[in-house]
Amino acid sequence: MSSLFSHRTHMENGEEEILMAEDHGPDLINSQDFRRQCSIIRSSLAYSHCKEEEREHLITHESLDYLPSHSEVYKKWLQEKTYRKEWDRWLLMGLIGTAVGMLAFLIHQIIDSLIKLKWDLMENYLQDGNIHMTWLCALGSGLAMVVLSSGSVLFFCPAGSPSGLPEIIGYLNGTSIQHLFNIKTFLGTFASCVLAVASGLFCGSEGPMIHLGALLGCGLSQLQLDTLGVHLPIFTRFRNSADKRSFITAGAGAGIASVFRAPIGGLLFTLEEVSSFWDIRLAWQTFFCCLMATFTTDLLSSSLCAFVYRGHFGFFEAEKRIIFWVKNLLDVNVLAFVPTILLGMLGGLLGALFVSLNIKINKLRMQFFNSIPKLSLRKTSKLLETVLILVCTTTVTVYLPYFFPCTPVMSVRNYQLRNNSETINQFKREISEYSCSSSTWIGPDGVRYSNQTFNQAAALLVENGKQGITYLFKRGTHEEFGYTSLCTALAFYFILSCWTAGSAVASGLVIPMLYTGALYGRIIGLILVSIFGVQTNEYGAWIDPGLFAAIGAASFFSGVSRLTISLTVIMVEITNDVQSLLLIMLAVMVAKMVGDLFNASLYSSLLKLKCIPYLDVEPFVRHRRKWLNLELFSARDVMEPGVRVLHLKENIASLARLLASTSHGGFPVVCRPKPDHAEVFQGTIKRLELCMLLENEHIFEPQTNDESFSSSHPLSYEKITVEKLPNLSRLTMLLNRYTTDPRYQQLFINLDPYINKSAMSVQAHFSLQRTYIIFRTLGLRHLTVVDRQNRVVGVITRKDLMPFPPGERLWPQLAPRSPDVGEQPLDSRAWMCS
Repeated sequence: MSSLFSHRTHMENGEEEILMAEDHGPDLINSQDFRRQCSIIRSSLAYSHCKEEEREHLITHESLDYLPSHSEVYKKWLQEKTYRKEWDRWLLMGLIGTAVGMLAFLIHQIIDSLIKLKWDLMENYLQDGNIHMTWLCALGSGLAMVVLSSGSVLFFCPAGSPSGLPEIIGYLNGTSIQHLFNIKTFLGTFASCVLAVASGLFCGSEGPMIHLGALLGCGLSQLQLDTLGVHLPIFTRFRNSADKRSFITAGAGAGIASVFRAPIGGLLFTLEEVSSFWDIRLAWQTFFCCLMATFTTDLLSSSLCAFVYRGHFGFFEAEKRIIFWVKNLLDVNVLAFVPTILLGMLGGLLGALFVSLNIKINKLRMQFFNSIPKLSLRKTSKLLETVLILVCTTTVTVYLPYFFPCTPVMSVRNYQLRNNSETINQFKREISEYSCSSSTWIGPDGVRYSNQTFNQAAALLVENGKQGITYLFKRGTHEEFGYTSLCTALAFYFILSCWTAGSAVASGLVIPMLYTGALYGRIIGLILVSIFGVQTNEYGAWIDPGLFAAIGAASFFSGVSRLTISLTVIMVEITNDVQSLLLIMLAVMVAKMVGDLFNASLYSSLLKLKCIPYLDVEPFVRHRRKWLNLELFSARDVMEPGVRVLHLKENIASLARLLASTSHGGFPVVCRPKPDHAEVFQGTIKRLELCMLLENEHIFEPQTNDESFSSSHPLSYEKITVEKLPNLSRLTMLLNRYTTDPRYQQLFINLDPYINKSAMSVQAHFSLQRTYIIFRTLGLRHLTVVDRQNRVVGVITRKDLMPFPPGERLWPQLAPRSPDVGEQPLDSRAWMCS
């Protein structure tokens, strides 16, 4: 699917009027038919933010059919396959899960190694109290990493920009996005993710890991690399849109499962957020894929840490396997639900603020970079922005802790340090100690004691995100962090993580979301401790800042992403805190409801910002602050009339002229049942299939009087089913020859074996609400509209169900009911640029 937008801006009576004309490109037939209705479009509509560059970029987004074309050659191909053979599908799911688990392990090990190397270089300067050299060392190593990270995305990835979860969601919804599943994209995203996290930017590896998991799901199931010209002749039956999307869905779920060690959470995440097409079989297979991914990551991580072998291979320690393990579970009092509701409301408000601020930053970023005409200079400017972000982040993380005092941690007996190796490792010098030093003394009982101190701000800002969240979730540490350090870290982390998200590096937002929520959750817990004191009895033990840090993390995560079920399960899996399940559920529910009052989720907003065509589960259109019932409208109100059709017996020259002069993605095919009968709808055929047919001259036949002539040797299904043209220049040459050479005027092609005879069609009076549901549920690319005699009268495509067409085409239907309807535009929620 592609669209060409032309718009002019006029300033009349203080209002901005955008006149938009749309050519429906390959999906619609009349390439010269511009929209007749022009309306006043306010900023509430989804496409209003899209500039001409983005709208032109939208041309690259082709629609995808979910099901393959049900043609005669397809049925012949199916007869050669073993029906309901599922062992190879399960084998592939296991391989994808194992590969994703190994990749997640590799990413974590590399990140840990780079962080350890960077801070080992700074340790001597920290011990000497030389803050300036510490800053220079951190900045130098971070700059080297972030330049490579940003450069690998900008100059190596084919798309020239980082892609991630919004693109995966859009693809699984039925939008083809160029270069999303490319070997260069995989390598560039992998390198950029590892280096960005290790450089010290406030980001995580979770978002890119979902993309990398989807890439592995696509690559291993298709076993073909167009970049390298590799096409392995195995698992060929999975080379269709439906199976491909199933493996991509499983790979994305395995990505989130392996990075969090949360297999059930990964499964539910794909169900709730990623996938648009779901069934119980896919649920089972994704479950198995997530299981294999988590098992592989746990197995490899059981004995290796930063590529150093620690022994105990295959022994899954809870402290290592559960990334934010909460050791001391607390009994919950019903009074804990009151601050939980407060945290949920705060999470919804701050989450909506984060989404709004991030979208505004990204809009300004896009406007600024798009104003730079030269591509190389534009990419260099994006790289310099990431450098600026790193300079600000490094300055904050190194200099800010300098103004905070050292805080004592605990005292232990000297014999414990001698006899317990784990305790020795625990008291090994860490970054959180900053420039603090430990002291020892002899107690009255003659035993040597050791007092270790740490810097609160350094523990919260300088440590990597996962370690900081572990500090905040820890129970029984009521006053380990004060108001000043928590509020300071919250302010800087909120702003810098919001700025980092969307920059030219492959980065994720899950760790920043958990961290931000944990900070204000801990503040609320500390307020309760200040009011009621440290409770030692079992009925008051729930007043613990660590408990509310976990609840706050869930609330902010929900406020930004609007996830509910999967988020609750993920929080339980990553903390092992089953006791807090009800509190987490309540906080997540409240945060989502509050956030929805202000704006959409971050992922939906990014889909809209990137102009990725996305169809929601159900359509919602509002006029004059009232919801419209689309059951009152029909398919004819949004269809594109003036359809060019093909016949079962089509002339080669006229077909070549049609393909050369248009860019439509498919055509309805009609025929006459009887000589005196009108042409009725038979099916559809895609542009790519027609192009592949025209590359095989041996199937052309001379004109005959027999209206139902047929080719004796039709092309095979594999030969005409391609995702893109193998040689565009050759096709252009052939089309030119077919249109100019007179002998092709006498040659015809039989389309009957190749048309999709199970193509969906609806009558013109069919309910618009149900038309939308059919289109979205079946994953259609074209929906033919026919009259009562089954004659083609129009076509509906994805763009006809996007925001402007409903607003423009339903406008005349509303006019008789509301004389002043022109004063108020339509607000389309489901037909967004997302």
